[in-house]
Amino acid sequence: MNSRRLTLVINPISGTHSKREVAAQVERRLGKCGYEVRVEYTNGPGDATRIAREAAERGDYGVLACGGDGTVNEVAAGLVGSSTALGIIPAGSGNGLARHINIPIDIERSIKVIAEDCVVDCDYGVVNDKPFFCTFGVGFDAAVSHRFSLKHRRGLSTYIASAIDEFIQYHPQRYCIKAGDTVITDKAFLVAVCNASQYGNNAFIAPAASIRDGLLDVTIVFEGNIFSKALSGFELIAGAIGNHGKVRTFRVSELSIEREEPTITHIDGEPTELPCNLHIKCVPGQLKVFATRHKPRFRPFITPIVLFAKDWWIVISRFFSCIFKKKS
Repeated sequence: MNSRRLTLVINPISGTHSKREVAAQVERRLGKCGYEVRVEYTNGPGDATRIAREAAERGDYGVLACGGDGTVNEVAAGLVGSSTALGIIPAGSGNGLARHINIPIDIERSIKVIAEDCVVDCDYGVVNDKPFFCTFGVGFDAAVSHRFSLKHRRGLSTYIASAIDEFIQYHPQRYCIKAGDTVITDKAFLVAVCNASQYGNNAFIAPAASIRDGLLDVTIVFEGNIFSKALSGFELIAGAIGNHGKVRTFRVSELSIEREEPTITHIDGEPTELPCNLHIKCVPGQLKVFATRHKPRFRPFITPIVLFAKDWWIVISRFFSCIFKKKS
């Protein structure tokens, strides 16, 4: 393995911000640490996986994914089982996995995480042989992901608009969920199987999830009235979702989901067509990831507020930075 060689994979169309300066930022910052950086741009689906797999076969020390959760998923899929580490430079709409492992949603600060060279062994999930690294879902969240994917504009506001439009017309279906001796047969608004704690944008569907415990966190939101759905939505934002009348959570290494109809699913936020019968399992410790050395303890209500404030500070900083650049 070449301990000084990195490949940077940039998805030029992910997220809402330009990535014209990312390559120069990465080369400048990591070059000072003695790294040699090779830059690759994706042109379509599957490119990032191919590039990452080739980098791992060459013996690169790491592959850095600059994009959203879809880009991260593709890069990670090409690295599982290898000794090449995944680095994340968040540049997408949600950035769920980056947020989970406490990687700053800021280019310069996320590059600093890679420079610190703290690499940890992480789990990932597999659904019908397709890997996921953050979340897999069926039901309302998958329907929203599909609607969002059809929009020309990206970003949080577009996602919220997609969720509202889908909520108005969404009809839950019946699922049969089997995990060990547990069998649940009922109508559900959504079923989320989580390796990490959130969808992205600090929406915590499984606040206690860990990507290093060898287990998947399952959250089922059952069919209910508008008030129970509103409560679940508030809990999602507050990081306080848990067991009560219309929500059930549990932790397993393997489960199956049987559906009435093969409706759309999502893998790390990307809409995906899969058959009615789904088999899902956790693959422990087979992905190396550049992570922060210390992750703050999660606290419901408090942590989401702090993260929300940090996000707005980044937005404001970008705004004024753009103004100063135009004036100069």
